[in-house]
Amino acid sequence: MPLATVCPVLPQPILATCDRLRALSRKDVRATWHSGPAASESLNVPADDIWKSWPLAALDDRGYITWPQGKVPLWLHQRFTWPTDLNGYPLEGLTARLALRWWANQADVFVNGKHVQSGDIFDCWTRIVLTEAVVPGAFVDVSLKLLSPGHDEGALVQAELVFERLSGDCPEPGFVADELAVLATYLAQFEPASLDAVAEALEGIDWASVGEDFLGVVSDQRDRFHQSLLNVRHSLNPLSPWLKQRTVHCLGHAHLDLAWLWPVADTWEAAEATFRSVLALQKDFPELTFSHSSPALFAWLEAHRPDLFATIQQRVRDGRWAIDAGLWVEPDLNLPGGEAIARQILYGQRYCAEKFGTASAIAWLPDTFGFCWQLPQLLTQGGIRYFATQKLRWNDTNPFPHDLFTWQGPDGSEITGVTLPPIGTDIDPVAMAQYACQWEANTGCTDALWLPGVGDHGGGPTRDM
Repeated sequence: MPLATVCPVLPQPILATCDRLRALSRKDVRATWHSGPAASESLNVPADDIWKSWPLAALDDRGYITWPQGKVPLWLHQRFTWPTDLNGYPLEGLTARLALRWWANQADVFVNGKHVQSGDIFDCWTRIVLTEAVVPGAFVDVSLKLLSPGHDEGALVQAELVFERLSGDCPEPGFVADELAVLATYLAQFEPASLDAVAEALEGIDWASVGEDFLGVVSDQRDRFHQSLLNVRHSLNPLSPWLKQRTVHCLGHAHLDLAWLWPVADTWEAAEATFRSVLALQKDFPELTFSHSSPALFAWLEAHRPDLFATIQQRVRDGRWAIDAGLWVEPDLNLPGGEAIARQILYGQRYCAEKFGTASAIAWLPDTFGFCWQLPQLLTQGGIRYFATQKLRWNDTNPFPHDLFTWQGPDGSEITGVTLPPIGTDIDPVAMAQYACQWEANTGCTDALWLPGVGDHGGGPTRDM
């Protein structure tokens, strides 16, 4: 099968229908934020209606709200008054969330004056529940306090209202749109002739029931529209067994640079906070499996947080926490000499075997910027069978053409290479399908990996994920 560096473009009618469905339960609200006066670090959450005198924040050519670099603060405020419908789709009773993504050193989110979440340049997105059930005419006030990075201008990248239907037999239109996009992505790559069946099914959507001219009561309006969506899903059910031959395996992950833009003390704090967060989530979500590298982090935990370390050891024994390491840290592999790399492998493998019962079969190197050509020899002599990275994808000149390959070193040593999915990702069904589709096209493998979790400064999977 020829290599697929990008997925085929979906037919325009299917794309247009998905966009139209999403517009019934999702709304971009970047253009309606009010920007506070000259930045003041001491400014409090806007009281009463003072924000009404603030001007609307301007958007740049990317649709972002930006402000100067240099750790400059910015206050934004928006009042969300719930309408009866969105483009004709009734909203009453739906759950409303606000999806945010920022590029800021510090981000604080306030709902009705109450602080509900903090983030930073790495923990840079969230979905906050604004109301469990929309009541038309009611409103919610949201304030954002953002601090620009020292090295780059700040940006509010995404602000989107998402209305969800958490009960009943039919999900909200945006959810159905994502289902259709996932199906169409696979069909376009592997069964393009079946796209006609999707286009034909979409003709059965009762758009009139969400139009301005509908004369019935609201409940009838939404019921009729939902029934048409259920009919579409039912008509596409024959494709379900074919699609479900594939599996995307989600493995919780939290990339943590041990030394980058912060003191080493911050590294230990980030590791501890990340691991405690994962363990707490695993209590509520027993199906969550987590993976981490860098035995150096676990050695610090063993010495300074022995109770936490013992809990992680038990999770490893339970099969719910993977130590995918191979090396002591995730090092640079261009400048260090062969002996230094050998020591990385020796110390990492010895620690894993002593503390977790087995050496690692994987050299987990998702973010290392380049690899010396003797690495297959060094890794295999350390008992490592797989080399895993996603950095080979970082090339705009001569893209690396393989996702699953055998790498042979100068001495003839061979190791299996795996191109990992992107790190620091959310649970985005369309992005996941596009990646998994490309992976299958390149490798023939119907099982794909996805690595949800906030990264670079730790973080890991979130409750919303």
